[in-house]
Amino acid sequence: MPYVLALDQGTTSSRAIVFDARGTPCAVAQQEFAQSYPQPGWVEHDPETLWRTQAAVAVAALAQAGISANEVAALGIANQRETTLLWERATGKAVAPAIVWQDRRTAEHCARLRAAGREAEIRARTGLILDPYFSATKLAWLLDNQPGLRKRAEAGELAFGTVDSWLTWKLTGGTVHVTDASNASRTLLFDLHQGDWSEALLAEFGIPRAVLPHVVASSGLVGHVTTIPELAGIPIAALVGDQQGALAGQACFSAGLAKNTYGTGCFLLMHTGNETPVAANGLLSTVACRRGDQLSYALEGSVFIGGAVVQWLRDGLGLIRSASEVEALAASVPDAGGVVFVPAFSGLGAPHWDPYARGAMFGLTRGTTAAHIARAALESIALQVADLVTALESQSGQALAELRVDGGAAANNLLLQLQADLLGRHIVRPVVTETTALGAAYLAGIAVGVWRDVNAVAELWRAERRFEPIMAATDVNTIRERWQNAIDRSRRWIEE
Repeated sequence: MPYVLALDQGTTSSRAIVFDARGTPCAVAQQEFAQSYPQPGWVEHDPETLWRTQAAVAVAALAQAGISANEVAALGIANQRETTLLWERATGKAVAPAIVWQDRRTAEHCARLRAAGREAEIRARTGLILDPYFSATKLAWLLDNQPGLRKRAEAGELAFGTVDSWLTWKLTGGTVHVTDASNASRTLLFDLHQGDWSEALLAEFGIPRAVLPHVVASSGLVGHVTTIPELAGIPIAALVGDQQGALAGQACFSAGLAKNTYGTGCFLLMHTGNETPVAANGLLSTVACRRGDQLSYALEGSVFIGGAVVQWLRDGLGLIRSASEVEALAASVPDAGGVVFVPAFSGLGAPHWDPYARGAMFGLTRGTTAAHIARAALESIALQVADLVTALESQSGQALAELRVDGGAAANNLLLQLQADLLGRHIVRPVVTETTALGAAYLAGIAVGVWRDVNAVAELWRAERRFEPIMAATDVNTIRERWQNAIDRSRRWIEE
């Protein structure tokens, strides 16, 4: 039986999972790594740490599975998107810390472009809005704020990439500089209609074309591993942004199917087929996948702080010792006691898009306990997703029959019950919740013939549990009205 190795390089940890031909995980290895917050609103990663941890867990996963490289049919990479890296072509050494997707340092750059009336054209080309979330202004900031980098970039000495590009470069010893269409579509530099980098957008953001990777299919051979002896020779056959990877892992290959991933953030994607969707209501249009020359698309809503709010309860407030404790603590009270928690630590994402919002809690009294705060935190995750679904249904003109869910926080039964209640929709958790990695494995396996096609993959998907709404409509309305009031009060908390 052939195996497929998936590398899942996320915002807070690097994981590697070995899957068999049934799509069943055989081994998992994971390492968390440090986050750097050098200034308010700034978030950075050490590029070498991303590489070292990812390489280490890949080796560990194969050892745990008891297999060697020649038993692995292919390797697929799923990655945190938009995070921006810049390195020397000659040495493969990063010239600056990676600027993470959550980073807000370029809010003023985006505001200037918006004030100049540039957003409509940029949105029409890219499907995205002008926000620091995306890569273009991050890359421009690096070129303009590190002495000599712009000149070196124009001379072709530097390479830009999102994390998929960086890992592929390192795995192949610097012989392959690529990104896939799903990751390229998150940069503000990729024209959704042309399916390639846009000269007009490069000029708009001041990005030299010489730094860009070649855009390839999400599923297809791009090279072989040469730099890790234990993985030597394994074909690298898929690159995909983590959320598009989860869309594939949830077998959402046809228009109308939707999933939400509860990771560091929350990401709702609905497949829209092969026609470029028109995004509105704070949603984004994005590439779902490229197979061969065929692009498929999705509508997306992105929440910056999802499961990360539980990490903050643990690391910032010390209310819990481990993330798994939050469910029992929140379930020890029947409701949040009137507390509303807006976790806008990095501003607000879709559908509000306010980089100047900040986190806030409302409704605190002397009777408020840690349990009420924990429950309000879980409600904040579910409420943000409910806002996304409302926008998605309004934009698409159709109600979701169900929402497939995954990610680390999807193990929390209370959260998923709250989600079903606040949405009034069935929430479906699959047997395999590591769908980001699974999607990368599926796309790699299809490329080398482990699976025939997407239909064969879809037949492997199984539901583990369904959550049905049970909360009274009046209670749902009260919670959502309080939430909207809290959102309004947290907006534009800091000055531009």
